[in-house]
Amino acid sequence: MPRSFHELNEQEILALAITSEEDDSRIYGQFADRLKELYPATARTLIAMRDEELGHAHRLMESFKSTFGENLPFIRRQDVKGFITRKPLWLSQLLTVDQVRKEVETMEYEARRFYEAAARQTSNLSIRKLLNELALAEASHEEMAAGFRETLQNDGALEAEKETARRMFILQYVQPGLAGLIDGSVSTMAPVFAAAFATRDSHDAFLVGLAASIGAGISMGYAEALSDDGVISGRGHPWIRGTVCGLMTTLGGIGHTLPYLIPGFMTATGVAIAVVIVELAVISWIRHRFMETPLVSACFQVIVGGVLVLIAGILIGSS
Repeated sequence: MPRSFHELNEQEILALAITSEEDDSRIYGQFADRLKELYPATARTLIAMRDEELGHAHRLMESFKSTFGENLPFIRRQDVKGFITRKPLWLSQLLTVDQVRKEVETMEYEARRFYEAAARQTSNLSIRKLLNELALAEASHEEMAAGFRETLQNDGALEAEKETARRMFILQYVQPGLAGLIDGSVSTMAPVFAAAFATRDSHDAFLVGLAASIGAGISMGYAEALSDDGVISGRGHPWIRGTVCGLMTTLGGIGHTLPYLIPGFMTATGVAIAVVIVELAVISWIRHRFMETPLVSACFQVIVGGVLVLIAGILIGSS
């Protein structure tokens, strides 16, 4: 099981920091190499940030050697609950230049949060001094990343603040809420419509849908709350995220369950299918609006998946 960040000792914290800096430097280098032809100004900034990250890794390694010796603990990102994650290489290659700039900003924000949390946890004064210095360095990188577009056009501190606020809103509320809404809407469709067509009884379908929605909400809420304590990622209090995710999961399932309060089976089913269409459209719009997914792509992915689940539930219930 992954360990809590608060359980790590100073050696493990430094080992994680070294690995993180080395990984980030490679990511920036890959971004710069891909963007240098069409976006040379952005690529030059990324190269400078890559070199600074390598310098941070060197300082951390020297600090570790002088304090603890040559043997670096073997500890990976996935070994620490809620630790900084990075997009897979294949996904990073698909990002547009604007998405790269936003990704770099998020990476620097997460790195700063990590160093601030790490500095509070260490008692070694020289290590704490180094971690605080690196937190300040990452903060300057964050400001640089936030000002990518503004620097290329004009200085706009207000817009950068708005973008940061928007990013944090997405991290803390939109992402867990959207995950819950998708799970609640799609995963409960099959049992609701299967029960409806199997029994031809609105009341039975309502009870199945209610149980599936509440059960999925509780399950998703706990899973989200326990997946990340928010110390490093800055995604907010885990139980707030869990509550948002759980409520949206329940809401996603309740939407097409409530029509089965209508006594007539065919009327209730018609209304429920109409609600499903609205749910899938809302999910597609949210993905387009907040997650920057092209609208056509978002509609295709969500609606096709939802329709397949709906058909599966009807076929199973009718068999």
